[in-house]
Amino acid sequence: MTTGTASDTASGAAPDAAPDVRELRRFNRFYTNLIGALDYGRHLYTPFTLTEARVLYEVAHHERVDAADLRTSLSLDAGYLSRLLGKFEERELITRGKSEQDPRRQRITLTEGGREAAGLLEERSQNAAGSLLEQLPADDRARLVDSMRTIRALLGERPAREAEQPAGERAPEVNLRMPRPGDLGWMVERNAALYAAEYGFDLSYEALVARIVAEYAESFDPRRDRTWIAELDGRRAGAVMCVRDGRPGVARLRLLLVEPDARGHGVGRQLVDACVEFAREAGYGEMVLWTNSVLGAARSIYQRAGFELVAESAHHSFGQDLLGQDWRLAL
Repeated sequence: MTTGTASDTASGAAPDAAPDVRELRRFNRFYTNLIGALDYGRHLYTPFTLTEARVLYEVAHHERVDAADLRTSLSLDAGYLSRLLGKFEERELITRGKSEQDPRRQRITLTEGGREAAGLLEERSQNAAGSLLEQLPADDRARLVDSMRTIRALLGERPAREAEQPAGERAPEVNLRMPRPGDLGWMVERNAALYAAEYGFDLSYEALVARIVAEYAESFDPRRDRTWIAELDGRRAGAVMCVRDGRPGVARLRLLLVEPDARGHGVGRQLVDACVEFAREAGYGEMVLWTNSVLGAARSIYQRAGFELVAESAHHSFGQDLLGQDWRLAL
């Protein structure tokens, strides 16, 4: 059964699409136009096209990049990518050589000039995106960011990452370890930077994180407290803390952090699982945590680990109007 009219069929027009299909296409057209409004060449005042900028970004944000990786992750034609990389090489933005893992593959590395160009692109792109978000009230901005995370999750961000993995190559390895000198300071810096970039949190959030970390270091009890640093292929990719809550038998999960380029590899899940397992072994009867409703990805991890939402309260903190949430897990 079709919903098109006789005239539609006779003229060759497709039957009417379902409402959800029309809405998805409408959103796609809107977002395509929005990306055009943030065009790299005209509005960011750079000599790079959008595709060239995407390639530079990928090379700059990954420690090891092969030409095959770029072709797969960016869905580029092999010939077109080869010409583009040749142009970059002529401008002394990259060097090309044999991959350490597979001599048949071509390793791409940024030169000093390439790193400067990628850094300039990143700075101007962030400024353009920031200017767009600044037009929204705090509540609307939080809703928008949370909705974008939901879209990525529902439309398969994780499968897309897995599809980017070249055949025959292992998936990135997640390793959890105890903190080393400098790791606690890194936790303060990365929490402050990420929450400012993704949620617009101000300096008061950095001050809070610094106090939490300082209190942990000053009163650390290895029998009751623990911090994990997650590494993805040897680089720091996330962290979490399990600390005494102040009430007998209650542990508190604090400062869960996963770097943006490490998301989708199970880093957050493994950190939370380690926290829960340690709390059980340490003899705690329950674990609690406090978060905000805008942190959709983190809340999904807590729910999968068995945490239950027990209370909500609106508050104004870190320069934003937020909805705080208390979660609890019986151990």
